[in-house]
Amino acid sequence: MHFESPWAFLLLTVIPLLLVLRKRTGKSGSIRFSSIHHAEKAGRSVRQRLSALPLLLRMLTIILLTVALARPQTGCEQIRDISKGIAIEMVVDRSGSMAAEMEYKGRKMNRLEVVKDIFKAFVMGDGKDLTGRPNDLIGMISFARYPDTICPLTLAHGALPPFLDSVKLVQTRAEDGTAIGDALALAAARLKTIEETLAQHREGEEESYKIKSKIIILLSDGENNSGKRDPIQAAELAEKWKIKVYTIAIGSGDAVASIRTAFGVYKVPMRQQVDTATLQSVAEKTGGLFRKADNAEALRTIYQEIDKLEKSEIESVRFIDYKESFLFFALAGLILISCEIILNVTLFRKIP
Repeated sequence: MHFESPWAFLLLTVIPLLLVLRKRTGKSGSIRFSSIHHAEKAGRSVRQRLSALPLLLRMLTIILLTVALARPQTGCEQIRDISKGIAIEMVVDRSGSMAAEMEYKGRKMNRLEVVKDIFKAFVMGDGKDLTGRPNDLIGMISFARYPDTICPLTLAHGALPPFLDSVKLVQTRAEDGTAIGDALALAAARLKTIEETLAQHREGEEESYKIKSKIIILLSDGENNSGKRDPIQAAELAEKWKIKVYTIAIGSGDAVASIRTAFGVYKVPMRQQVDTATLQSVAEKTGGLFRKADNAEALRTIYQEIDKLEKSEIESVRFIDYKESFLFFALAGLILISCEIILNVTLFRKIP
């Protein structure tokens, strides 16, 4: 319990003063009798036995009203966590060249499947080097000739695996291509929109989540050959909106893809030129990093590096919600003083 006005307890000094004053001036009137022998044999009456009760009630009243004046307050400590997370858009290439194989977990997998699995470990954690991103907004965009929003920015990371599973390599030549610029611009727009939406939602309400920073992880194994927007133009847009872009060039120039036909599975050599210069320029322009991953282990190491660079925070705000508790003491004091008054005019009434 907390007292807002503890100085009120100084009023308790009145009690000893009241006792001293009563002792000096509180002598009762008396009448002379020739003999009190028979009165002494009768014993003390109820009135005599309870004669100190009014004084006791008055003392208790003073104590209770003093406590009420001191404004007792009961407090409940509350802790509110404000998460300061990173808004992360994963932008992944799903063009035909991503069918090239990589060694991963003891077997051959295409680049897209490797990228999806490592990104999932980056977000959800793998119990080893990647701890997960529980406090971050995660979204995903895939692209070939056109960009598509696969998963909107969300804190519900449990919904991410089904979205990841839906990302497949292009199936027809008409949808094949590499629209890096359009995909990057779309990711930047998504991050800008979520920031504005959260800002509007916070107006007049308690804040529980803040976007500490916004980043895009752009992964491709090719060069921009589709779309309306140039990657550098898209990078300028990201820079304007204070979005960092981490670019990853995956795979080497020479690779092999497995092609299934009616006659079996054939290994087909693939040559794909990665535009590392543009990817590096995009990263440098936005304050991000450019990295090259020739294999799955290198890609995993890059995600570990990003995981260490971009840290979310949880800020705990502690406050105590006090409630006034003086009413109980005030009412109890009023009841006791009322009892004293009633007793003084009835049972303990003195007739001059």
